[in-house]
Amino acid sequence: MAKIHTLYREQIIPTDIERAWEFISAPANLDIITPPDMSFDIITDVPDKMYNGLLIEYRVGIPFMGKQRWLTELKHIRENHSFVDEQRIGPYKLWYHYHEITEVDDGVRFVDRVNYVLPFGPFGGLAHPILVKPQLKKIFTFRCKAMEEHLRE
Repeated sequence: MAKIHTLYREQIIPTDIERAWEFISAPANLDIITPPDMSFDIITDVPDKMYNGLLIEYRVGIPFMGKQRWLTELKHIRENHSFVDEQRIGPYKLWYHYHEITEVDDGVRFVDRVNYVLPFGPFGGLAHPILVKPQLKKIFTFRCKAMEEHLRE
């Protein structure tokens, strides 16, 4: 049975909930919060604001795998609170990314919880600690810094 891994990140940015939602609900902003060395390209013409059922196709550079096609569906959208992006086609067997924002005393708390399963059976399991987990840590560290830069009041 494939192991389900979880990545959890939380950060507080001194901003307001409306500005935070405006930023995370604009699909084009995914480009801003993705590290440049990932060769990230959004293929789909995306709207200014996401909606339930929106499918977004992009290409992303993954170490040792090259450019990969990724199709994600945005769903379970709760205005000014949360949404999910779920991989439909892509490099993972499962990718379910829950995003949540809540107002706190110091600004807005951003929560990312990703449940994911790697492909390639036991080989994916071997690659997780040496390739996948460090790469995801790097991506989400970049994302935290980029969001802080764009949203800090």
